[in-house]
Amino acid sequence: MAVNDKQKRYLRGLAHTLKPVVMIGNKGLTDTVIAEIDNALGHHELIKVRVSGLEKADRIQMLNDITEKTNADLVHVIGHIGALYRPAKEPTIQLPK
Repeated sequence: MAVNDKQKRYLRGLAHTLKPVVMIGNKGLTDTVIAEIDNALGHHELIKVRVSGLEKADRIQMLNDITEKTNADLVHVIGHIGALYRPAKEPTIQLPK
């Protein structure tokens, strides 16, 4: 499900107060990290991920890889932190139309 610009703005506002729940370090994007992100998205719908130790283009590429593998939407990127959203089977976040 792709979110539109209005929904992204809303989700950015919700993500502002969140702390990163998954931190990706020197080992990079492993199957275990993907599973942890997938699990966190299943519980929270909206999470932040910190990607450390890479150049900007590599960080963006890694976040895009995560969104493809977890079927999530990249809502926002600031520095080393990206906010990801994937609606749950019974969503708790009500997006504007």
